[in-house]
Amino acid sequence: MDIMVAAILLAILLPILLSIGLWIRWKDGGDILFRQERMGRFGQPFLILKFRTMRPPKLGDLQVTSGETDARITATGRHLRSRRLDEFPQLLNVLKGDMSFVGPRPEVPKYVDLKKKDWQRVLSVRPGITGPAALAFRNEGDLLSQAEDADRFYRENILPQKLAIQLDYANHRTLRGDFSLLFRTLGVLRG
Repeated sequence: MDIMVAAILLAILLPILLSIGLWIRWKDGGDILFRQERMGRFGQPFLILKFRTMRPPKLGDLQVTSGETDARITATGRHLRSRRLDEFPQLLNVLKGDMSFVGPRPEVPKYVDLKKKDWQRVLSVRPGITGPAALAFRNEGDLLSQAEDADRFYRENILPQKLAIQLDYANHRTLRGDFSLLFRTLGVLRG
């Protein structure tokens, strides 16, 4: 069902996606898409796709965004992020089978411990574009912008809470619950 819905949405949204891509290229130059390795189902890495909202990374840049005041975010990127339009290319990840619409948000490999049973359980579920942790931490950028060390704050404070939420989701997920999460996400996006 995910693949069919993703294909339909991509066909409908293609003119908008192309327009966003051209806007990024015109305003910011460089690559249109941001690709980052994430941990997928059963710990298999994949490249998550998003519209690029930051300047190209330099050696030593954090892998976590230190909030909406992060100097790496472009003006175009701020606009895309405020409306979550940067997430649309993940429909291609759904089409490829790397992701689902609802599931645990895929994490950067350096934050995942594949030896821990909690992570193994969370990774037994296909990652999603949205999920309970994504909704609970939709203000993650604000939290990180207040931290002295965003990477450390993420690892020590946010990640354990996200893992607990995602573990609970993996252990108790239902189709009805997934639809509820989709509708809650749409409500958040509408403002």
